[in-house]
Amino acid sequence: MPIYVSIRMKTEFAPLFKLGRAERLELVEDLWDSIAEEDAASPVSDEKRAELRRRKEQFQQHPNSGRTWAEVKNHARAK
Repeated sequence: MPIYVSIRMKTEFAPLFKLGRAERLELVEDLWDSIAEEDAASPVSDEKRAELRRRKEQFQQHPNSGRTWAEVKNHARAK
């Protein structure tokens, strides 16, 4: 039995850890998809929408003002 099953877990979920790897991956994908569907159905507040518009306009005016993902990672790792 895999070692992660010995980690304390809710009893009702214990049988899920006995599923095969492929079945567990499929379950994770299905769960993730259900969360994504809920997020897609959630309305964006006016405040968030305004902030997104502001950021988009700022980017369009200054497209080179941001940093690449590699720059962000390097900066974070340097600290």
